[in-house]
This record gives sequence, structure tokens and C-alpha cells, in this order.
Amino acid sequence: MKFIQKLKQKAAVTQKRIVLPEAVEERILRAADTILEEGFAQIILIGNPNEIFATADRFGLKNISKAKIIDPLNHEKIDEYVDLMVEIRKSKGLLKEVAKELIKNPLYLGVLMIKAGDADGEVAGANNATGDVLRPAFQYVKTAPGVSVVSGSIVMGLENSEFGEDGLMVFADCAVHPDPDAKELAEIAVATGRTTQAILGMEPRIAMLSFSTKGSARHDFVDKVVTATKLAQEMAPDLKIDGELQVDAAIVPEIGKKKAPGSDIAGSANVFVFPDLQSGNIGYKLVQRFANAEAVGPILQGMAAPINDLSRGCSVSDIVNLVAITANQVVDAK
Repeated sequence: MKFIQKLKQKAAVTQKRIVLPEAVEERILRAADTILEEGFAQIILIGNPNEIFATADRFGLKNISKAKIIDPLNHEKIDEYVDLMVEIRKSKGLLKEVAKELIKNPLYLGVLMIKAGDADGEVAGANNATGDVLRPAFQYVKTAPGVSVVSGSIVMGLENSEFGEDGLMVFADCAVHPDPDAKELAEIAVATGRTTQAILGMEPRIAMLSFSTKGSARHDFVDKVVTATKLAQEMAPDLKIDGELQVDAAIVPEIGKKKAPGSDIAGSANVFVFPDLQSGNIGYKLVQRFANAEAVGPILQGMAAPINDLSRGCSVSDIVNLVAITANQVVDAK
């Protein structure tokens, strides 16, 4: 996708430090090799150095020596990170003995490196469930100031360029929050708009999706979207946000004009905000499979530092692309 190449070029200038805590996984090592060859980020691999190099040799990966490799069981900052963990979690009663065991876990070590300023972002999840990736992130990196909800957006690259912005759209939340209330849904809408601006460089036109358009149906589900739309508009008056809209009213100009006359969004939306995780996850996967669309993400929104979660079915190119996005999230956060 063209936008990924632009992100790589932008990241190459700043050379952010991205930690990959699942370094002994073949796909991760192949992705790291590609990233180091293309030179758009510094890579930190967490794992046994001997195992990493042996795996790299077995697959003929020539660039792994350019990465910084951290052995989770033996590195110079173990005590420093343990003390930091205990300090952050002292209100929860974290004992030093427990912290010493946790820091051996690459997923905990990765986020502590970020918290300590030794890394800029993380990509994980090829071998671990989302909950296992996010738990240490929530505990130690935490959410950004003023943010109460973390969400996940997906960049969709469509073959049909008449939709979205020349075929590019952003869907959320597709990864994290099962059932946001109206205020949380509003925060997700605003965060997704900011992601769209930062990562894609395009003006977001945000459709708050529902099975109703402008009062065509009555239900508590519809009321939530209506309230969320008003709250999002108040939170970010600079963003174009409208709802409640059905999908066809959001992306088909003729239907948008008929169902939502006068709307700045109807018929031309490039951002979809789904009312819950169930519909968001189903929606993006339907589009991905039926429309042969490329789905990049999820891109986590709302964290104090960029930490992104891979699908366990991810490909090498998925990992490379998400590292490029993560590096740019760091750039835009500074």
C-alpha cells in the first residue's frame, strides 16, 4: 500500500526504537530482518541471543546482527526495572520478589524498557493473546492523560477507490473494548479521527454507525450512538463527525443525500466508528474477506506510548507494516 511506503520514509528519518519481545518466533525474526534491511527503525529483540542467532542462521537472515538483543534472564538493567515496577505498583502491593519473576517475561520487560526511556514503542502478539500483551502495558505504561478508554483501529485498503479516501478507510473499535458506553464511544471516535490525521495525513469524515439513520429506528442501541455523536462533536469541534448513520447512508452519496440531507459526512465517510466491538470486528473481517481488502492493524489508540497488538495469524508483512505505523505513532506523539 502506498501509505505504508510513505510511513516507512517518514520513520527512516527519526529512527525510533521498536521492541519486539517475541524474538524467537520465525515471523518476528523475518520481519526484523526486513525492517533492518530497509532501515526505517531501530529494532530491539528480546530473547536468548544464542537461540536468536541460531534461528537467523537457519533461515538465512543476514541483518539480525544490526538489532539490539536483550536476554530477559541476564541484562544489566534488571535491578533498575524491578525497582521501577515496584514503585509504579506500590499501591497494589507488588512485592520485589514477584517483580523479579515478572521482569523475566519478555512482555513485561518490553513495556518496562519503554517506561524507562530505553525504547520508544512495542509490537507483540504473534505468539501471545491480546490480554497477555495489553496487561503489562496497562499496568506500567498506562493510558495517555485524559484518556479513559483504549481502542483499536484498522486501516482498510479497498480495491474500489470510490469509497473512503481513494480506497482508504479507518474502522474502530475492532480490537479492544467490547461494549463502550456513550462517553467511551465518543472518545473512540475522537481518537480514531486523530489516528487518521496522524497516520494517514487525511481529513477524517467520521460516521457513527448504527442500524438507524437520523431517527429511522428507536432503540437503546440507537440512543447510545446519538448521545455519543453529540459528545464527540463537543469533545472535538474541529473534527467532522455525524451520526447515527447506517453504512449505506455513510458511504453511498445518493443514499446519504436521501437519508441524511444536509450532512457533511453522509455519502462520503472515510472513518467508521462501530457501536461495539462485536460489530466492529465482524465488519472489518467481512470487508477484508469479501472485498479482498488489505487490513493493517489493529492500531492501539489511547496508550501513553505506542504499543500495538498483532493477530496470532499475522504474516511477516503484517508485522513489518505495524512496526512502520508504531514508529510513526512515536513521531506524532512527540
